Amino acid sequence: MLQKAIELDEKLAGDIIQIKDDFAVGPIINIYETEGYQQRRDWWKMLLEFSPYTEQLDIVDDKMTVHKLKDALDVDDTQYAWIWMGQNQHDVCGYYWLMNQLKDYQGRIFVLYLNNLPFINEKGGIFYPTALHEILPKEFLKAKKLARPITLSEFEVDPDEWKKLCNENGMVRLLEGGKKLVSKEVTYYDKDVLNAVTAEPQKLQKIFSNLFSKQKIKTGDVFLAWRMREMIKAGTLEVQGDWVKGWKEISIKLAGATVASDEMIETPNQ
Repeated sequence: MLQKAIELDEKLAGDIIQIKDDFAVGPIINIYETEGYQQRRDWWKMLLEFSPYTEQLDIVDDKMTVHKLKDALDVDDTQYAWIWMGQNQHDVCGYYWLMNQLKDYQGRIFVLYLNNLPFINEKGGIFYPTALHEILPKEFLKAKKLARPITLSEFEVDPDEWKKLCNENGMVRLLEGGKKLVSKEVTYYDKDVLNAVTAEPQKLQKIFSNLFSKQKIKTGDVFLAWRMREMIKAGTLEVQGDWVKGWKEISIKLAGATVASDEMIETPNQ
């Protein structure tokens, strides 16, 4: 969407850099140190096993992305960067992780946060997007007017907020409002999974469809599939199929649940 917006307004022209990791889930303690970074990579490697995205781990290198960004800012001091983020925990966590590494460029780092801002949808109605992909390209042109430099105060306060979250090391982070994030237990989304799984076995992709249509606070399919695997180990869910053959082979149902039969059961006369 952003690329299409650039095509509509050359003033938006520039390199689009994507932070690909989802820092709203998983371990983040010592995230800027080699040990913490490796721990996070190992965790993602475990989650991506059996998924359709097994190659993603080799593709994602956000540390290198930031290194290249800083190099570009060092080479040309007239360059500046905009951080675009929607009102969701994924974007806000990414913002904290990124801006914490850009303190030396204060005055050249802008933020554009679509926080409780109304936009026009395809049908001409007003809505409040929570993610950038929900916005029409022409609406990005209006949004660009909201870009502002990250203040010196924010560069002092926001890293402390992120450090607090890193030290808590909760496996799930949620957005309460504004830029306020809270740590939650790894089991936070389990109740959503249990609401989507039934007594009758369902294909994994169907469970995902049910989950994403009902979830108010969404997370990724890789994380949810891992939680299902953990719930299977705990005996809460039952699985049919072989994970090694991939997600498409998997069906899941509630553990111990049986589907009522429509057949009449005759009992002998006493």
